[in-house]
Amino acid sequence: RVIYLVCASESASSVDKMVKPLVKHNIVKKRKKKFIRHQSDQFMRIARSSWRRPKGIDSRVRRRFKGQIKMANIGYGTNKKYRHVLPNGFLKFRVSNVKELEVLLMHNRKYAAEIAHNVSLKKRKEIVLRAAQLNIKVTNAKAKLTTQENE
Repeated sequence: RVIYLVCASESASSVDKMVKPLVKHNIVKKRKKKFIRHQSDQFMRIARSSWRRPKGIDSRVRRRFKGQIKMANIGYGTNKKYRHVLPNGFLKFRVSNVKELEVLLMHNRKYAAEIAHNVSLKKRKEIVLRAAQLNIKVTNAKAKLTTQENE
């Protein structure tokens, strides 16, 4: 059986949809593939490891020979203006209570509130309701509002 808990009125959810970012940029990714560690396909012990820079004196990858795997470097970095921007155009701001939500009153077109993971259901409802009144977008407004009972 699934029980749904209602957190705010219908008008609150419609106001939430109206909040749009001040400027929405097209985020340009210079590379979508992850950088894999050199020889990670040959050895199981490093198969799932993250990127490490090759440091060997004869390393083909470090010397950037043609046909070798690409090395991570600063040129692949994101533009500083668009760093940490969510796909919806907002920046995240973690909120734990209603008082912290008031900080976003003048910045509701740039930042979106994200309710912290350890906030209780009761406080979550209060935060979502107050955010709707202040016209602030909450990225995880529906989190933890559905509960399942196994019978």
